[in-house]
Amino acid sequence: MSTGLLSGGKLFLEKQPGYGSLPWPSSEVEEGLLLVGFFSSRGGAKRRDSVRARSALTLLCLMLGSCVGLDSRDELSTVVSVDLSRYAGTWYEIARLPMWFQRHCVDSKAIYSSRPDGAIDVHNECVTKSGGVEQAKGVATVVDAKTNARLTVTFDNWFARLFGSSREGNYWILDLDPEYRTAMVGTPDRRYLWILSRAHQLDEATYQRLVERAQQLGYPVSDLIRAQRPTSS
Repeated sequence: MSTGLLSGGKLFLEKQPGYGSLPWPSSEVEEGLLLVGFFSSRGGAKRRDSVRARSALTLLCLMLGSCVGLDSRDELSTVVSVDLSRYAGTWYEIARLPMWFQRHCVDSKAIYSSRPDGAIDVHNECVTKSGGVEQAKGVATVVDAKTNARLTVTFDNWFARLFGSSREGNYWILDLDPEYRTAMVGTPDRRYLWILSRAHQLDEATYQRLVERAQQLGYPVSDLIRAQRPTSS
């Protein structure tokens, strides 16, 4: 008997963890997908299964935010303008809000490369608690051409192929210093946030300024997890 996403999706998630300084599906989304797989693969009373499947799909829709839209709080502001050619290069994660796909990561970085078509190649790397190194590749595309501050990122995995990209974008640049040395990136629902730096380390004053800015924007900064990176890196 087919088990749908209940086993197949779970197995893929365990073997293909996501990490680095870009948004990935959360555990709640994964849980919703498993519900859909469970209800859609069961036999028995068709009517009962149909009702359950619709309920699961509704739950998944709410989890993904496609039914309710953005957070009901004040609209989230991004930076006025981003020069993507300057933004390209390596960014080190200084801190982030908890994310299921980064649960084993202690030291992450993202490498962005400009493409001729205007998109950005994304290469994420993560050092895990056990000392291993994991990697993932994706593509970021601009959804707000006026500012270049809102992008959507798609990774080459089953989730991206199933649901496609977000119209609103899932990579919003919320703060960027004039020299492109520090940046703060978040998702519009305020669930995920990353503080990034060109350098391995970030001075405490700058870090606290970014944390304060994130708090003003409505992010739960008390949950921030700082990277565990050797000072000599």
